[in-house]
Amino acid sequence: MRDHHPRPALPPALHRGMTQARLSRRGMLQLSGLAAAGFALSACGIGGQKSEAVDAEDFWAGKEETGHLRFANWPLYMDSERTQLKKFTEATGITVDYKEDVQENASFFGKIQPRLANGDSIGYDMMVLTNGMELAKLIALGYLAPLDHARLPNFAEHAGELYKDPDYDPGNTYTVPYASGITGIAYNPDFVDREITSIADLWDPAFEGKVGMFADPQEIANFGLLRNGVNPAESGMSDWEEAADALREQREAGIVRAYYEQDFIQPLTNGDIWMAMAWSGDIFQQNAEEGTNLQFVVPTEGATLWTDLMMIPVTSEAPVDALELMNFLYRPQIAAGLTEYIGYVPPVPETQRLLRERAEDASGDDREYLEELSASPLVFPSDADYDKLHSYVTLAPEEQEDFNSLFQAVTQS
Repeated sequence: MRDHHPRPALPPALHRGMTQARLSRRGMLQLSGLAAAGFALSACGIGGQKSEAVDAEDFWAGKEETGHLRFANWPLYMDSERTQLKKFTEATGITVDYKEDVQENASFFGKIQPRLANGDSIGYDMMVLTNGMELAKLIALGYLAPLDHARLPNFAEHAGELYKDPDYDPGNTYTVPYASGITGIAYNPDFVDREITSIADLWDPAFEGKVGMFADPQEIANFGLLRNGVNPAESGMSDWEEAADALREQREAGIVRAYYEQDFIQPLTNGDIWMAMAWSGDIFQQNAEEGTNLQFVVPTEGATLWTDLMMIPVTSEAPVDALELMNFLYRPQIAAGLTEYIGYVPPVPETQRLLRERAEDASGDDREYLEELSASPLVFPSDADYDKLHSYVTLAPEEQEDFNSLFQAVTQS
């Protein structure tokens, strides 16, 4: 066994944020994937629930700042002092009622959908949800306000190019990113005696019974598609079926030990599995907190970039204030403070330089943590890594049930 050199304990506030936020977020995302079929809308169902298409010019005509907004986000996705929101209020005079009410994408959609269908306020003026199935429904049903990008100059100036004009929301018509994470491959070099570089390694018979895969249909579908050389954004039913066939072959060959939700870290650490599909933030945390040496790879075929997105419900009572907050969070210094706490991939590249500068001014454990954070490719992927990152398959609501069923037949058999 290789000697591991323990790393310093994280500063208390940072440790709390990183250990709790990540587990809460990704665990809930997996429940979303498994529950999505229950919320899948048939083509005729959409017609019965769809709102009138929202014209951007008409929506924003006459809208004015109110001085207050209600913001729904995931638990532990901002520091307990709400530092960025306090700075926002100091800068703009706008107060924020911040609620950690998004526990899971599908259940939150189920909660707000009847009110939106009726044209009623949902109690929030801005919310954060993940790209994927629920976002596709919100857009298709006309439940999101088209953004006025003239009021988002910081996004235009500071957002990374990868976060502009994404497949799931062309032109950022309805959303701008809050933070992101990567689904790649992690392996334990204490048990694997070669460098892992490819999704094909997850199919290698040499690792029979020692590979972990994700159970979420969106996650595992992307890896099946990428393994077959298919860009998820350009895929269709025949591609999905071929990806499912490849994943079924992997399972039937006995290579996969288990299909995991968020519980892959311990088996990977103790050697029950030697490699696995993995989330970048989990690996960063495990290595930082436990002194492990788990390796994270963006494979040569590509990997998945999932993104949590800020959006405005069409029934928002303070949409101008919401746009002001979106714009404020794209100030590089503000984005750096948020990244320092949550440890996710920021959509503002300049954040890395600012965190390095903060590290130079810090000392002790704070300095070591900031140096590690700012240097980590798990938080700041290289340009080469970004070139290989893909979003989830973009699905129309009427496609979601068939898509889920296809890949759940692999993971739940």
